[in-house]
Amino acid sequence: MNFDWTAIAAGAGVGSIVGLTGVGGGSLMTPLLISVFGLEKAVAIGTDLWFAGLTKVSGSVAHHREGHVDYHIVKKLLLGSIPATILTMVAMHQFGIHKSGDSALAYALGIALLLTAVTVAFRPVWHKVGIWLERWITRERRGPLTVLCGAILGVLVSLSSIGAGALGATMILLLYPRLDMKRLVGSDIAHAVPLTIVAGIGHASLGNVNWVLLIELLIGSIPAIWVAAKLTKHLPETITRFALCACLVLAAKKVLLTA
Repeated sequence: MNFDWTAIAAGAGVGSIVGLTGVGGGSLMTPLLISVFGLEKAVAIGTDLWFAGLTKVSGSVAHHREGHVDYHIVKKLLLGSIPATILTMVAMHQFGIHKSGDSALAYALGIALLLTAVTVAFRPVWHKVGIWLERWITRERRGPLTVLCGAILGVLVSLSSIGAGALGATMILLLYPRLDMKRLVGSDIAHAVPLTIVAGIGHASLGNVNWVLLIELLIGSIPAIWVAAKLTKHLPETITRFALCACLVLAAKKVLLTA
């Protein structure tokens, strides 16, 4: 099998960013698949969903072993996200939203990129906002709101492949501001894996996955994530966060201009 070294390098580059920042995999990979590899938007989204889901499997297992997953939160999120994902995929099939060049996917992708940029840029602020919201978000309201957040993520991820990581973590932080950070990250990753894979199965049923390219991306990304994770303690978080936000905004601009 002749590998495309450009794809392997792209996977390694995105994997490095994921390892350094913890987010950015889907939000950078989808625009890259569109602009560099020339994939149709629907195929780029479907391929990235599998890329995101498979790269996070090992992380999810590791967090489970360390006891960093709050399965009560994960179950609530999945109660909203999985049905929403299935309904979104059915709607995409019925209304032909998955067809090449459809502007709906471009707008969804651009909006998701901008939301992720804002989420990452103001990451230190969201905990304070969550503490402030505690006076209104009682224990009785927290459960239904968690299901609602899961539903929003299900729709957004199905249409854009983006949001399961950074946006999901922010939603958990706003609703559960006193949750230990390790459990927050572990719960977010544990929820992202089934969400992205279910959405990926939906896109695969529509023929929206480039399997060969996916394998090449994974060959580059998996070792790069591991190496970058080891290096992350040597780089200031502010620098990596700023670089990621800049990339997200530029990618959003390009996608929205071509919508």
